[in-house]
Amino acid sequence: MDDALTEPEIVALTADHMQAAAGIRRVALWQRLPWLPDVHTPEEEEQYWRMHLLPNCTILGAAMGNRLVGVIAYGDNWIEQLYVLPGFQGMGIGSSLLGCAKEEMNEIRLWTFKRNAGARSFYERHGFTAEEETDGADNEEREPDVLYHWRRLPELTLRLQPSGG
Repeated sequence: MDDALTEPEIVALTADHMQAAAGIRRVALWQRLPWLPDVHTPEEEEQYWRMHLLPNCTILGAAMGNRLVGVIAYGDNWIEQLYVLPGFQGMGIGSSLLGCAKEEMNEIRLWTFKRNAGARSFYERHGFTAEEETDGADNEEREPDVLYHWRRLPELTLRLQPSGG
């Protein structure tokens, strides 16, 4: 079996990738949460990625062959976006992308919608804990959400203490 076909390549994304990144978010989000209001056009979402996320975040993509199948945007102890195309979920792609962010930050916060059981379970499996829940009044979709938090545990150093006599 060829590992190149099963293991995604994690790559830094550029402005040329922002339309595809925004598209992954759109497809993944609306398939999981079809009841959410569609508050932005695809063009507005691409502009958000290009004008807000790209200059302020590290944006990585997971590529399988020549196809972008997952994206993450993070920085300043926040994950702003993390999405994997539905047909590629459950293959470790989200975990790989999240691992890149965890390598660079000692503490991470992120928001996810309360009804997004799949995302909540994913983050909890990766050591995140729910810190706050809202009624959604402060987000564009007016959908209740949850603030998650992860903190790197201090390295535990085992020291052998000489027994005193």
